[in-house]
Amino acid sequence: MERFESPEALRQAAGSHLGHSAWRVVDQDQVNRFADATGDHQWIHVDLERAAAGPFGGTIAHGFLTLSMLPEMVFELLQVGGVRMVINYGLNRVRFVSPVRVGSRLRAGAELTAVEEVKGGLQATVTVTFEIDGEDKPACVAESLMRFYI
Repeated sequence: MERFESPEALRQAAGSHLGHSAWRVVDQDQVNRFADATGDHQWIHVDLERAAAGPFGGTIAHGFLTLSMLPEMVFELLQVGGVRMVINYGLNRVRFVSPVRVGSRLRAGAELTAVEEVKGGLQATVTVTFEIDGEDKPACVAESLMRFYI
C-alpha cells in the first residue's frame, strides 16, 4: 500500500504506479447476491446450466460487479494522511474488456494519473486496471476520480 503522509505528497506522486491489490476470487454466491441487489438476473450470470452451454462456458460476473470492487481495492493501495474525508467523485471512462468467469481471481493495479487542486482539497485521477489471473487482457479499465478534502 502507498501511504502518503500529506496531500502535498500525493500531488508530488502524480504519474506513479501505486501497485496491485490482493487477489480476490469471484464466486457464484457473490454474483447471485449482486444480481439480487441490482435486479440483473441475466442467464449468463445466474443460470449455471444454460451458461455452461453458452459463449463463456459458464457463468460470468456482471461488469458492474467488477467495477463495484474498485473502492475496496483502491483503498487497499492508496491512503492519504492529513485529509478530513475522501469522496468518490465519479468516473471519466470505464471499459469492460474481458468477461470474468465465476471462480476467477481478480486484482486491481492502480496508477495515479493526475492530481489537481479543487475547492477545499485535491482531486486525484486514478486509472484502475482489473486483472484476471492467467488472462492476457484485463477484465475492466476504469478512470476513477477521488476527492481528498483537507
